[in-house]
Amino acid sequence: MTDQALPAPAAADAAKENLYTARPWQLVWRRFRKHVLAVVSLWFLIILALSALFAEFVAPYDPFKFERLRTLAPPTAIHIFHEGRFVGPFVYGLERERDADTARVTFTEDRETVLPIQFLYRGHSYSFFGLFQSDLHLFGVDDRREQVNLLGTDNLGRDVFSRLMHGARVTLSAGLVGVIFAFVLGLALGSISGYFGGWIDGAIQRLMEFIRSIPTIPLWMGLAAALPIAWDPIIVYVIITLILALIGWTHLARVVRGQFFAIRNEDYVLAARLAGASEYRIITRHMLPAMTSYIIAALTLAVPEMILGETALSFLGLGLRPPVVSWGVLLQDAQNLRSISLAPWLLSPGVAVVLTVLAFNFLGDGLRDAADPYGQ
Repeated sequence: MTDQALPAPAAADAAKENLYTARPWQLVWRRFRKHVLAVVSLWFLIILALSALFAEFVAPYDPFKFERLRTLAPPTAIHIFHEGRFVGPFVYGLERERDADTARVTFTEDRETVLPIQFLYRGHSYSFFGLFQSDLHLFGVDDRREQVNLLGTDNLGRDVFSRLMHGARVTLSAGLVGVIFAFVLGLALGSISGYFGGWIDGAIQRLMEFIRSIPTIPLWMGLAAALPIAWDPIIVYVIITLILALIGWTHLARVVRGQFFAIRNEDYVLAARLAGASEYRIITRHMLPAMTSYIIAALTLAVPEMILGETALSFLGLGLRPPVVSWGVLLQDAQNLRSISLAPWLLSPGVAVVLTVLAFNFLGDGLRDAADPYGQ
């Protein structure tokens, strides 16, 4: 029997035994991987996070470098075959022309100039988080006069793809850092409010109602007007992140408070009290783990809210400002109809925001279902 496959009943019994003896995280992973959209979203967010972390390597060009002869150049088409012959991934050169009647600049492909795309290409030098210098990039072409603009260029000739990668680092980090602050505040105040009740609950609820009653747009406008223009962009970034956190913690606090009201009189909580456990241990070791699925759902929904908040603030000119590169700052170039009609690729940061928000939502649904203790 050792060299032969187990009979079907024996295999089913072994599978059941493995299921019963599996650790909690193994059960969560088994449920999670059945959610196809959640798994795809997880891989998308991992690739996006790595691209943002290594933006200098992934981006082929300097996001701040102007190219006067490539302003509003369309996205570069990637080709594989040239005149029926396999060449591999390559691009054609661009010819710049100006219409004599409208004075509009147009770009056409130069079919005579074939530029193979080189991977691990040596381009402009950069400093990786101030740790070391390098000039290695993921891809590029060996011609200083030509470029691979996957998403075109803006009105100053800067590569939109490179700016999108660098902007992802700022936008995603602002969302994650803001969620961490909001997560700590929401869990702490929500659990205290729901566990103790009484006048403590009343005071925290009045504070949440006061914060939620403040109109966000006038608040942002007032805070943006109060921030000096001469301040360092890093300081502005930290302040904007804290503002998003101070506004966004109330939703999670309400969810935690409601769940604490529902479970604070459960038998295992009363048993912990009778055993002499401290209030801190009851909250952190018994009550919070019982609502893991609710916390995960609220957390994954809070991240896209923070990302949308930063994007909206920067888009309206109330948040981050140039030279900082974020998705909201990049969308400022698409605020007029002329840019959208002549260069629709300038809306690519908006597409990135939509895809990221959807990925976080699908990931949250999958994690919530997988962490549900009553799930099958």
